[in-house]
Amino acid sequence: MNAESRLTTPFHSHATATEVIKGVDLAGRRAVVTGGASGIGTETVRALALAGAEVVVATRRPETAEPLVRELAAAPGAGSVRAEALDLSDIDSALAFAQAWRGPLDILVANAGIMALPTRQVSAEGWELQLATNFLGHFALADALHPALRESGSARVVVVSSGAHLNSPFDFDDPHFKRRPYDPWGAYGQSKTADVLLAVGARRWADDGITANAVAPGAILTNLQRHLDDDAMRSFGVMDDEGNLTPLPHYKNPAQGAATSVLLAASPLVKGVTGRYFEDNQEASVVSDSDRSGRVAAHALDQQAADRLWDYAVEAVRR
Repeated sequence: MNAESRLTTPFHSHATATEVIKGVDLAGRRAVVTGGASGIGTETVRALALAGAEVVVATRRPETAEPLVRELAAAPGAGSVRAEALDLSDIDSALAFAQAWRGPLDILVANAGIMALPTRQVSAEGWELQLATNFLGHFALADALHPALRESGSARVVVVSSGAHLNSPFDFDDPHFKRRPYDPWGAYGQSKTADVLLAVGARRWADDGITANAVAPGAILTNLQRHLDDDAMRSFGVMDDEGNLTPLPHYKNPAQGAATSVLLAASPLVKGVTGRYFEDNQEASVVSDSDRSGRVAAHALDQQAADRLWDYAVEAVRR
C-alpha cells in the first residue's frame, strides 16, 4: 500500500467521537458495541446513540451500563440504548447473544478486550484467555451475527486492535502458548494481530454489503490497564511516585480514543472501505524496510494469513 492509495480524512488525531460524525443521522440504524460499559466503549455508545442509533451495550455485567443507559434515555434525540449480557471468553455466551438477535444489524463494534495478563490463563475451551476474549469470542459473535449483518444490506464491522500487534505475528503452530514460554505482551499482541486479520478476512462478506475494518485507538488510560502493576505503569511514565495517574502529552481521553471506531462505524467518508487498518482517524501506512514509520505490520494485512486464520477460527468456534 503506497501513500497515494491510503484513505485520509480531515480529522486530526485528537478529534472526538462526536466530532467525526457531526451531522450524521443514524436514526433507524442498529448497533452492538461490546465492552460498551466503560472506557472508549462507553464513548462509542454515546456518540452512536446521540446520532440517533439504537445501541445494545454487550457486556459481561449489564448492570454496569445502567448509568449510561439512564443518561442517554434522558438525552434529546438519542436512540434507545439497552444492555445485554455477553462474555466473550465463553463461546456459548457469544453464540447465545447472536441467536437471540432479531432483525438486521447495521453496526458491530468489537471493542471489548483484556490486556497483558501477567500469567497464562485459559478459557473453558483451553484457549489462551487473551486470544479467546479479544479474537475468538469476537469472531464467534460476528460469524453468528452474519445473517443479521447481511440483512442490513450496508453493515459495518469495526474491530478494535492495537499498535501492540506490530511485533507479534500470529503463531499458527502454538497460538495458545502450550509449548512456547508465555509472554503477556506477546499474547496480547498476537490477539491484536488476529483482530486485524479478522477485518481482512471479512472481505468475503463484501458481496453481502458488509465492510470490516480494524482500528488502533491510541494511548488512553482506561481499565484496560487493570492487570498492570504500579511498577509497569511507572515504567510507561504514566504514574508518579505517589501512585497518581499522569497521562503523557500524546495520550488521548476516552472520547478521543473512540473517534476512529466511530468514524469507521458511521462516517460516509469510509463508505465501502473494507479490510483496512486505521489509527488517529486515518488509514495507517505499512511498516517496511524502507519506511519504519508505518503503523501497521504487513503480517497483519496478509490475505493468506487472514484466510488461514478464518478457517482456524471457524473450526474452533462453530458448534
